[in-house]
Amino acid sequence: MIRKKGEVKMPEKILIIEDEEKIARFVELELTHEGYDVSKENNGRTGLEAAENGGFDLVLLDVMLPELNGLEVLRRLRRTSDIPVIMLTAKDAVNDKVSGLDTGADDYITKPFAIEELLARIRVALKRKRTPAASSSTLTVGKLSLDADSHTVIYDGSAVELTNREFLLLKTLMENRGIVLSRDTLLEKVWGFDYVGETNVVDVYIYYLRSKIDDRFGVKVIDTIRSVGYVIK
Repeated sequence: MIRKKGEVKMPEKILIIEDEEKIARFVELELTHEGYDVSKENNGRTGLEAAENGGFDLVLLDVMLPELNGLEVLRRLRRTSDIPVIMLTAKDAVNDKVSGLDTGADDYITKPFAIEELLARIRVALKRKRTPAASSSTLTVGKLSLDADSHTVIYDGSAVELTNREFLLLKTLMENRGIVLSRDTLLEKVWGFDYVGETNVVDVYIYYLRSKIDDRFGVKVIDTIRSVGYVIK
């Protein structure tokens, strides 16, 4: 974005609602270092009030909070606001993830988390907020485009035929462009939280996608991050 001479860009405001002080302070320091304007609340009731009235651009919301739990905070906040919300959940709290997404969370990240992943997810959520057109049915990465409404994928003008599961996997990767998604995360998002089956199913379907896109067009769309997961950059 080109700014006029003398125009100052205000830092984006992020609210952390987290009752574990060490986690909240750590995230606050990292976000402040990245140039964000950060505020903290340590319980659900004051957190909700701040989120509704503080003019924030994004909320990081823990699930387990005193006075009002995070899901109830999100439920009430969604009555009046579409501010991006990233839920902070325990690693094994599958029900919290499902409930959070159903209630209107934009994303979630499990504890313990790498700060680099959290920062990437924040950037993606804020970019969506700044550019509402990005929430349309069409996703584009380089010469690759995906239209969710028509269920079509095009690479450099050529149609790519995908099965429903391949399409959903590619869509998930494109929606999280630049974010490395672990196999567990892809299993949850693409196959569902209650999936029971072969644990290497993600690798198999990545192979299918690569055979239909990377190999066919002689490109490298999907990167493997060793011991971590997959990403489209």
